[in-house]
Amino acid sequence: MEFFDREHEIQRLRDIRQQSQQTAQFTVITGRRRIGKTSLVMKAYDDEPFLYFFVSRSSETELCNEFAAEISQKLNIQILGKPEKFADIFQYVMNIAKQQPLTLVIDEFQDFCRVNDAIFSQMQKIWDLNKNQSQINLIVCGSVYSMITKLFRDHKESLYGRQTGSLKVEPFPPSVLKQILSHYNPDYNNHDLLALYVFTGGVPKYVELLMDSGVTICNNMLQAMTDKDSYFIYEGKNMLIEEFGRDYGRYFDILRLIADGNNTRSRIENVLHCEVSGYMTRLENDFGLIAKTRPMFQQSTNKNVHYSVRDNFLNYWFRFIYKYNSIIEANAFHKLSEILMRDYAMYSGVILERYFREKLLETQSYTHIGNWWNRKGEDEIDIIAADDLSKTATFYEVKRQRSEISMPILAEKARHFIEATGKFKDY
Repeated sequence: MEFFDREHEIQRLRDIRQQSQQTAQFTVITGRRRIGKTSLVMKAYDDEPFLYFFVSRSSETELCNEFAAEISQKLNIQILGKPEKFADIFQYVMNIAKQQPLTLVIDEFQDFCRVNDAIFSQMQKIWDLNKNQSQINLIVCGSVYSMITKLFRDHKESLYGRQTGSLKVEPFPPSVLKQILSHYNPDYNNHDLLALYVFTGGVPKYVELLMDSGVTICNNMLQAMTDKDSYFIYEGKNMLIEEFGRDYGRYFDILRLIADGNNTRSRIENVLHCEVSGYMTRLENDFGLIAKTRPMFQQSTNKNVHYSVRDNFLNYWFRFIYKYNSIIEANAFHKLSEILMRDYAMYSGVILERYFREKLLETQSYTHIGNWWNRKGEDEIDIIAADDLSKTATFYEVKRQRSEISMPILAEKARHFIEATGKFKDY
């Protein structure tokens, strides 16, 4: 697939490289797996040579051999001897950067802990002692979100406070998905666009797999997601099992229940017959996989809170793949396809709310965007978008079918909202 979007991120990385010629830069790039962190860096720095170290799960000696070869090839410098410690390689690079500007990218940075967990403290010492004399642009990327964030946000970790900047790579927004789909299928319709958003959520790798396979219309996407040999069948497990470790079963059960519509903690605990607050706190704060939603302008409280799976693909995977794992084990993929076909219209109607919320966020025209429901869970308003500067508020009902929307009912819900919250009376 061609390279789309990321103009802002590319410019940001090039600005950081320019800044590194005056002051050493240490940037941490985060983002879920398959989001295109490596491709972004390659694109941003394709105008001049840079060092690229990939941390595979090899021995430290083997990695040092690979890194020494990269230095020799890219910089035409022969390292004397055979360094066996990454600390020696890193010190060597920092010394080079004292003589010339240099960009070093370390990919899968968190995997150093599997190689030698002393590397982080060794890097910290070398960085602190050499950064003031080096024109180094150090970029580290990590795909295990919980581990890479812990390394730099936990005050107990060696590298805490060393980063000079961070960049989180997000999925493609709706406008870019439209651009991509129109490139590969100029005759696409709204159903095709919604399906692409539902299944990929804008994750570049997933979009690429579908577009490069010529899967650009809704029905073909439905089939591709449940095909026996589909990349997507085992992707959820492959992506998360390393994040969760041995406790993955409990986390998977919670995510499945949320994706299936059990969006309150009490409902989840009633099904699982156990207390889950610790798991849900980690899913929200440590892993960034679930979001907590309250009615707009409700004061912070644990009451009347709904949970959702942030990631569209994972929401789909837990709702239709993990939930029906027994069907997959029985090799009855045609049954799985029938279930998706049967439930897709209702399921995609829920995700359609996300699509329009993201469209509104893209406009950057509002000071508040949210939704609302009363204490009984009634009078739910799908989207409320308000602007404090122009003193306007818009209330949205989102349905797949226009015939299912009643404007008088929506107006009545809006009146209830204003009465209950006291907001927007003069808007």
